[in-house]
Amino acid sequence: MTSFRTHRAKVHDTALPPHRRHSALRTCLTEFAPYGLRATYHHLTLSARIPRRLEADPDALVRAVEELHEARELWLARFAEHVAQRRAEKRAGLRRPVRTPWWDRPRWDAPDSAWYHDPFLHPRLSLPAYVRRQNSLLDGAEPPGCPACGEEGPAVPVEAGPGTVELCRSCGWVLVPCPCRWWHHVQSVKRVGWQRTWRRDHLTDSGEPNPHWPRNLGTDRVALLAVYHQHPAF
Repeated sequence: MTSFRTHRAKVHDTALPPHRRHSALRTCLTEFAPYGLRATYHHLTLSARIPRRLEADPDALVRAVEELHEARELWLARFAEHVAQRRAEKRAGLRRPVRTPWWDRPRWDAPDSAWYHDPFLHPRLSLPAYVRRQNSLLDGAEPPGCPACGEEGPAVPVEAGPGTVELCRSCGWVLVPCPCRWWHHVQSVKRVGWQRTWRRDHLTDSGEPNPHWPRNLGTDRVALLAVYHQHPAF
């Protein structure tokens, strides 16, 4: 059975070779990954500047796991509050939660489904900032812009069979769902294999952005998304 704390300690263990510490970071991501495993990993490679050659900066792994740890602590605190709140609501006869917590969103019709198919599409916020934003939404706040990343620019319309879905121009979050009663999921038509992401081909040996890697991110990448419908959501 995995343990976030156990593998976090391995990431910090300088006696271990960098590839073992890197594997421990991946195990931490199986325990907590706000953007989904692949997109969260991609985010951390950028925010912590994890080089393609790990030996060049093994401390980058520590920076990555500490950002993940800080976000997880915020989530654990809000999760405990939610559990206590739901117990009180059930005692009062309210069987369904007023709001579905962000960590329990269904994957088949989630507004963040694009991140699970395209790891290069996710908010540019730090993980703690994203968790704070999602916690505030769960508490009933209405921050401006995209609920995920705060982008306030115009949405990108994408055809969805019987209708149109409007997506955040920065991260691909579904801002306005299709008016039909069908479940939808958003996928990228420009796929990047997990192995290339895992090897950090988008970075250089020193952790800087790879100048030879395609740079179509943000709106250019959102425009390449495709929306599929499955069956009625009665």
